[in-house]
Amino acid sequence: METKTHWKTLTNPDYIGAYSLNGKDLSVTIDKVARELVTGTNGKKEECIVAHLKGLKPFIINKTNAKTIAKVLGSPYIEDWSNKVITLYPTITKLKGEDVECLRVREIIALPILTEAHEKFKAVKNAVKSGTYTMEQMKSKYTITDEIEKLILA
Repeated sequence: METKTHWKTLTNPDYIGAYSLNGKDLSVTIDKVARELVTGTNGKKEECIVAHLKGLKPFIINKTNAKTIAKVLGSPYIEDWSNKVITLYPTITKLKGEDVECLRVREIIALPILTEAHEKFKAVKNAVKSGTYTMEQMKSKYTITDEIEKLILA
């Protein structure tokens, strides 16, 4: 299948936008959240809340998404959001009377917990060892404790 480039990826390539998701949900792990100076597509600089995501471009958090993240993660404190998983999804909202694409946050669907006794444990371990999948990819499919991660990587 041919990979196509959405025109918006060229306007502000430093941040994730709705166009980055190709119409699909994306579960992400927040590394850290901070207030930063962001340069918009028009060159205007503005202070924004930015979530740095593990292995991905940062995500500019607007007020609506900040409220949702606080609700989903059970804390209004950005320090508590580190190493937590949220799901981003593309949708449409009204802005100045126009329909525009936007990113929104939803609760993640509960992932199965991977244990040593889980039927897929051996397959997961082999896939990570062989390099077919990374631990981050596996963590998007399973809840993996630090102890289980050490067993997989051993």
